[in-house]
Amino acid sequence: MVVGYVFIDAAPSKEFDIYTKLLEIPQIRDVHVLFGQHDLIAKIESDDYLQLADVVYEKIREIDGIIGTKTAPEAILKN
Repeated sequence: MVVGYVFIDAAPSKEFDIYTKLLEIPQIRDVHVLFGQHDLIAKIESDDYLQLADVVYEKIREIDGIIGTKTAPEAILKN
């Protein structure tokens, strides 16, 4: 299993809509609102890096109101 964290930048006043849509994606385990450089963070659990990339590119980035993302696999964060 591969775990990744996606930092999400939202268009103004779109945070709640994005939050709600993120929770509909099966691979997303947690979503939290942030205050600072990014607006939301989502934790993804996937079978492999290919599926992780697919979730980010095909599901998350397609949500209306998302203006940018940064993804960090958990393995990178532990080192």
